[in-house]
Amino acid sequence: MFKITPNPPDAPFHDEKLNRAAHRAIDHYLKPSETPSSATLFAVTPGIDNETLILNSYETFSSVTTLLLDLSDDLTGKQRDVALAIHQLSELGVMLMGQVMDRGVPLPQTP
Repeated sequence: MFKITPNPPDAPFHDEKLNRAAHRAIDHYLKPSETPSSATLFAVTPGIDNETLILNSYETFSSVTTLLLDLSDDLTGKQRDVALAIHQLSELGVMLMGQVMDRGVPLPQTP
């Protein structure tokens, strides 16, 4: 009888290499490392003054609102409604951060 699939090779020369790769993949997902991994892509540098943090927050909110408005132009229906709702929330963040900056109150520095 003719088999459509061939027989596996007699000498399993890739078994050890494949086994190590499989264990690395399993360990990556099931055994979190003690050191920070590549999942920590962004971090805030300790010791940055509050003014810098507020200004960067304001710029981030402003960028998000612009991106969401551009995105909502390409969407329709429920997806557009969701994008516009997120835009409204980010615009609220812009307004709140703008209010903090307009007050000009000296901010306490973090130790």
